[in-house]
Amino acid sequence: MKAEELVPLLGAHPFLDGLPAAHLARLAEGAFARSFPEGAFLLREGGEADALYLLAQGRVTLEIHRPGRDAVQVESLAGGDILGLHWLFPPRRWVLDARAVTPVRSIGLDAAHLRACSDADPALGYAVSLRLLRQLYARLERVRMQRLDVYGAEP
Repeated sequence: MKAEELVPLLGAHPFLDGLPAAHLARLAEGAFARSFPEGAFLLREGGEADALYLLAQGRVTLEIHRPGRDAVQVESLAGGDILGLHWLFPPRRWVLDARAVTPVRSIGLDAAHLRACSDADPALGYAVSLRLLRQLYARLERVRMQRLDVYGAEP
């Protein structure tokens, strides 16, 4: 897909909602459409963290492997969510696996391009950073609720 075709798809994703058209066009220069069939891995633990994925459709499970035991599901994501935050900081390696539970459609943002755009245009970098912080906060809240086991059987 050409960058011009990706601009409206980027603008339609909740993560980039409200981002100015010029910023969307800049991000689209390093964007790519990617689909994954059910059961495919979107990321593998230890692999190079080279993209931020905007999930458009489908469901993804995040898993951590335990030596000699089954993988543990730590979170589920769906269309409208983002996937892959480890591209931000060295060593830029994935720390878990992400597996498609259903067929997944996504738009990937090349991490090197995203970092370069953010460095070159502080307004764009700030806008992306705020969105990433909102995502991190929401995920921390979900983990907090899981740890509290608010639906547990104990009184």
